[in-house]
Amino acid sequence: MARIKYRFNTKTLSYEKIDLDWKQRSLRISTFLIASKFIGFIFYVVAAKTIDSPKEKLLKKENSQLKAQYDLLDKRMNQAENVMADIQRRDDDIYRIILEAEPIPEEIRTAGFGGINRYKKLMNLKNSELIIESSRKLDQITKQLYIQSKSYDDVFEMAISKEKMIASIPAIQPVSNKDLRRMASGFGMRMHPIYKRMKMHTGMDFSAERGTEIYATGAGKVVKVESSRRGYGNNVIIDHGYGYKTLYAHMSSFKVKRGQIVTRGQTIGFVGNTGTSVSPHLHYEVLKDGRKVNPVNYYFNDLTPEEYELMIEFSSQQTQSFD
Repeated sequence: MARIKYRFNTKTLSYEKIDLDWKQRSLRISTFLIASKFIGFIFYVVAAKTIDSPKEKLLKKENSQLKAQYDLLDKRMNQAENVMADIQRRDDDIYRIILEAEPIPEEIRTAGFGGINRYKKLMNLKNSELIIESSRKLDQITKQLYIQSKSYDDVFEMAISKEKMIASIPAIQPVSNKDLRRMASGFGMRMHPIYKRMKMHTGMDFSAERGTEIYATGAGKVVKVESSRRGYGNNVIIDHGYGYKTLYAHMSSFKVKRGQIVTRGQTIGFVGNTGTSVSPHLHYEVLKDGRKVNPVNYYFNDLTPEEYELMIEFSSQQTQSFD
């Protein structure tokens, strides 16, 4: 039952019953409904801001897990960057130094992929800074892996070339000389046995019996086989590549021909006494980039440090040359 309302009439000094017409009733009902809706809206907004729905709770949980995964991914990429830095250091400071190659410039290894526009589409995402940083690191590691892969391809080719070069450079004595007794005259100013005056001796003389085997001191190609009664007499020249050539003079006979490929230690002929020579011996020369150099520096494959010191001592003595 609706509650009856009264109002006090100051003129009659009595209470009078309030009778509302339908317009007043409609206005009051409308006001009540509007106020209820407004208050309900306020409660809804406050609840939406402070109380998560089951769906929002699920999304927040998924987002938290995703962020944790990104954090873990970021840590792993940091570890990958450290490993990559170590690989790059080994490449530049070990492999390339051993192979006598220039290291890869730092600006090439660390070059980026362009400006911030590359990651513009990620900027509007939640946790965009983390996502962009992870994407940047991943792109950087990808590029560094590509550069390192190409570098190892180069190192592999250089290693093969280096192996070939090591096999080619003169590195042994041209005759068997384990006791070093066949070392007769070294590189430098020596008394010429025929002209009896000091003359530049551009090689090393090894005294040996006629017919003693002469060996190629490095792999290469025979570019000259000459028979002569003057100068070097019967002689052979081998081109080893990499700027190196060797000459073997005063031979009695040959065991190779022009254009033949030889390996280190292969017999190419025999000791003789041909040309300008006073006794059977081998005159041996090493040429680097067309310039005659001291052969004593090219016996590192078959001499111990002690033997090498003796070889230097013998070759430095001012003895008479044999040619």
